[in-house]
Amino acid sequence: MIHVVNLRSGQLRLTVESADYPLDELCGFGCRANPRRPFVIVSRVLGKHIPVRPRRMVEIHQTLAKKIPTIPGPVTFIALAETAVGLGHGIFEEWLTLTGRDDAVFLHTTRYRLRETLAFSFQEPHSHAPCHLVYEPVEKHCQNLFANAKSLILIDDELTTGQTLVNLATNYLSYNDRVCQIIFVSLTDWLGQLRLTLAQRFGIPLRLVSLLQGSLKFEANPTFNAPETNAAFACGRGEGYSLQRNYGRLGVSQPISLETRLLTDRVMSSLGRRLLVLGTGEFAHPPFLLARLLENAGHDVLFQSTTRSPLLEGDALGAKLQFMDNYGEGIPNYLYNAGSRDIDDAIIGYEFMAPNSSHDLPEKLNARCVIF
Repeated sequence: MIHVVNLRSGQLRLTVESADYPLDELCGFGCRANPRRPFVIVSRVLGKHIPVRPRRMVEIHQTLAKKIPTIPGPVTFIALAETAVGLGHGIFEEWLTLTGRDDAVFLHTTRYRLRETLAFSFQEPHSHAPCHLVYEPVEKHCQNLFANAKSLILIDDELTTGQTLVNLATNYLSYNDRVCQIIFVSLTDWLGQLRLTLAQRFGIPLRLVSLLQGSLKFEANPTFNAPETNAAFACGRGEGYSLQRNYGRLGVSQPISLETRLLTDRVMSSLGRRLLVLGTGEFAHPPFLLARLLENAGHDVLFQSTTRSPLLEGDALGAKLQFMDNYGEGIPNYLYNAGSRDIDDAIIGYEFMAPNSSHDLPEKLNARCVIF
């Protein structure tokens, strides 16, 4: 089936070859403030740019986890920051539940320098923040799994050319040459004929797992002038962060368990029924787990995360809210489709609280803050 999408930046022509869900249930479309790729695929099930019910996200994680074939271990899962961090972590935990295996490690890439050992870095060519960092796991068990994996599973929200995951896979294979197969996992796969090229790229089997397969062509609007956006500090700044807790940047092999203190009366008392729970940038999965707990407790919950991606308001991207990042780097961050739902209370989840008052998102949303 062919779909034509007219954007200010140009025209997308999409061919859907196969899909588990209708296209309009999976994604919408918008424009980037980035001339290298003037369009953006806006997921309706990811919980990033559009608020999503946690149970819907769980369904998506489970569906993708079930599509991963039986593979030899050890297994390394790596998700791309920042958009696919929550997706990848959710798929990993559902896969652990589904298979009962204990020979896998999950980690995600990051744009932040840490005071730990860097395994490698790689580029995301079309991004406003092109450099990704991958750190070695700190726990010995996770370190062994990461260094000796026979199967490599890489997760992104969508595949258009596949080049970013190719760059990630190439660098990981230089780090660990024991891998005998690779799996790319995504919500939507628009590779088209590029799938044949990718299948022969590494000399070992490469499989593609997604909810939709198709192809796309983009015809740019020559009169569209996207504002150029400076790289968002391509490989981090300063001497490096020291993490108080590791939620994925430094490798995890078990599901995360939220501390009961997050649900104390002090934090959660007098909440209204309709809630918006927010993750912040790369810190997405623990706040999502909190959203699940609140939903299971009977609240009407929506979840999404803030982002550093400078997209243009309009089409599937509504009500753009801008504020300074909460890591003290002075990088503009955004919340899209803010105010698109009627809510009684907003809760923002943080790795640690913002170091100064320049981060004013809680005030703008009149939100409660939860530090994990």
